[in-house]
Amino acid sequence: MAIFQARTWFARTFSTVASHPLRVCVVGSGPAGFYTAEKMLKAHQEAQVDIIDRLPTPFGLVRSGVAPDHPETKIVVNQFTRVAQHECCTFFGNVTLGSSVTLPELRELYDVVVLAYGAESDRVLGIPGEDLSGVYAAREFVWWYNGHPNCRYLNPDLKSSDTAVILGQGNVALDVARILLRPTTELATTDIASHALAALEDSAIRKVYLVGRRGPAQAACTAKELREINGIKDLHVHIKEADLLTTPEDEEEMRNNRIRKRVYELLSKAATTRASHPCSDPRELHFVFFRKPDKFLESNERSGHVSGVRLEKTKLIGDRPGERMATGTGQFEDLGCGIVLKSIGYKSVPVDGLPFDHRKGVVPNVRGRVLSDTSGDPMLLEKGLYVCGWLKRGPTGIIATNLYCAEETVASISEDLKQGILASSSSAGREGLLQLLDSRNVRVIPFGEWEKIDSEERRLGSLRNKPREKLATWEELQKVARE
Repeated sequence: MAIFQARTWFARTFSTVASHPLRVCVVGSGPAGFYTAEKMLKAHQEAQVDIIDRLPTPFGLVRSGVAPDHPETKIVVNQFTRVAQHECCTFFGNVTLGSSVTLPELRELYDVVVLAYGAESDRVLGIPGEDLSGVYAAREFVWWYNGHPNCRYLNPDLKSSDTAVILGQGNVALDVARILLRPTTELATTDIASHALAALEDSAIRKVYLVGRRGPAQAACTAKELREINGIKDLHVHIKEADLLTTPEDEEEMRNNRIRKRVYELLSKAATTRASHPCSDPRELHFVFFRKPDKFLESNERSGHVSGVRLEKTKLIGDRPGERMATGTGQFEDLGCGIVLKSIGYKSVPVDGLPFDHRKGVVPNVRGRVLSDTSGDPMLLEKGLYVCGWLKRGPTGIIATNLYCAEETVASISEDLKQGILASSSSAGREGLLQLLDSRNVRVIPFGEWEKIDSEERRLGSLRNKPREKLATWEELQKVARE
């Protein structure tokens, strides 16, 4: 009955287009996926665009990655909602590439397949002790406080120590530090997951160390994130004076990069600013430069649990500013803590039937066109298969970066159509996908059912003076979608 209703719901789009419209499937409903769908619908008004996602909820990292105290960044979901409601666009939630439907099956069903599912794994350091309890990927922690169903029961230990170490100094690292150190009274009015807020209210963490391999002139964060850190009430920022000393190479690097210069200036200012009055609950953020992790230390009292990080001092080598490498000096020091969060980069995951560059963590492509063989001349293309977002370029950039990325991929699709490399065929498209999912008992969650989830989250949030109270388990999400 549910599948029949879903077919009826989807039929409105199917019946409004030509008998054989261009059929496009976008895998992933984050910014890269939605921008791709939007650009396709504008460039090819006859196209039928379907977006599939393994989660019941759309919007990808806008929902599960953007920090809860950054509501202005999430406004883009209004634009994405309009795309999903377009008469020629359909959202298929709860559909997993690889198990619900394979990539070869999608390519058989659709004229064009665009993979935009991002990076849902993490780089590893490959050093001793990385598997100790208490060592987490920053992505897991971010998903935990943002109510992602995969990390609802992460339960990080925030009570056994007053110290946390974050490896990395990019924007994700600063987000995590800010969530750990910001007063929970301020977080309580955001859309932070209620289980995370409760844990943070009981947290013993008062010191956070942000560890970076290079110096303040090479810090990977943005000025905006640093200004937010500097604005946290009763927070003391610590940076060793020696770390702020610059070399001629640093000065040249900052002359050539205005953002780097501004970040260095903000770090220098933070290091010299002191609170004007004592407070009852002081918190500390320590920027640790020129250090790299060598091993994780195991607790003597708690077998299998992390108790600290052994760091190796580094120095920058190389003659070209902006390209100098941090290399170890053979000098070590230990930093004690009760939890470690690795913010060293996200990693995309390949699926069967997809060419993949494991070293770079991307799908080999030229302007979004997937390459099946990069060794030949000319290079061989995978007809009808494209990529966008982190899978295409690696885990870099901000939400808006995906707009330009999508424009390039859609331009490649348009060129291929014009040159006859692609053609609108009699592929089964949406109807064929529904039949396939029906045969496998996959319960599709269309956009209308996401709107039920959205409405319930907003209702629950209003009871707590929050924009929304996220449903954070698969069971809750699917139950509300069915009602």
